[in-house]
Amino acid sequence: MMITGIFPTICSDDIAATRDFYALLFGMTTVFENDWYVQLQAPTPPHPQIGVVQRDHGSVPEGHRNRPAGTLIAIEVDDVDTVHKNAVAAGLTMLLDLRDEPWGQRHFITLDPSGTMVDVIKPIPPDAEHADSYV
Repeated sequence: MMITGIFPTICSDDIAATRDFYALLFGMTTVFENDWYVQLQAPTPPHPQIGVVQRDHGSVPEGHRNRPAGTLIAIEVDDVDTVHKNAVAAGLTMLLDLRDEPWGQRHFITLDPSGTMVDVIKPIPPDAEHADSYV
């Protein structure tokens, strides 16, 4: 068996707002869209994707249509400072302000319109205590 792709699919009450969030912050474009689902793709190789499905659509099991709790999508970028600046300018909720972490990340966490936490990350050199954690 060969895995040909893995991508998160976010359940949302407002597909258009969620689509627009990922387009604004990450330049993602729509590669498929209908009235209950949209598939987004990053503009640069390897073209990571995110799906957004209407929370109450029949393809989502009834017992699992709740808003997310504890779901965090990490998106690695090459310029976290610019993405953060754009997120602040857009008035997005900041759950964690931009900061450097000793384990080797400069990041911030915001909230998309579906309620999913989005951790925007740029790798940076870790401190000496964490350098050996990388394999």
